[in-house]
Amino acid sequence: MKPNRFYSMLSLAQKAGKLKSGEFQVEGSVKEGKSFLVIVAVDASERSKKDYRNMCDYYEVPLYIHGDKEQLGQCIGKEMRVAISVNDEGFAKSLIQQLNQEGLPDKE
Repeated sequence: MKPNRFYSMLSLAQKAGKLKSGEFQVEGSVKEGKSFLVIVAVDASERSKKDYRNMCDYYEVPLYIHGDKEQLGQCIGKEMRVAISVNDEGFAKSLIQQLNQEGLPDKE
């Protein structure tokens, strides 16, 4: 997998209206059971990572630490983003598959 394929898929999901980004929107998606995947930036604060990790563990949502805040924001046409919620099962499965193919040690 080419590194930019992951970000292209995120961009498509954003255009399809299947992503939520920003702290409150991601938290709301997870707690409402709409989130199938949460991606947190590697350069997020340790506290943010811990908070997302705990929330995703509790609500049984897969969490990956991948990309930096600037990359995550840029690929969805927004400013820097600490976290993104993927609210579509198909997109989530494809993104997880790409992350796993990459052999990333980032899965939490």
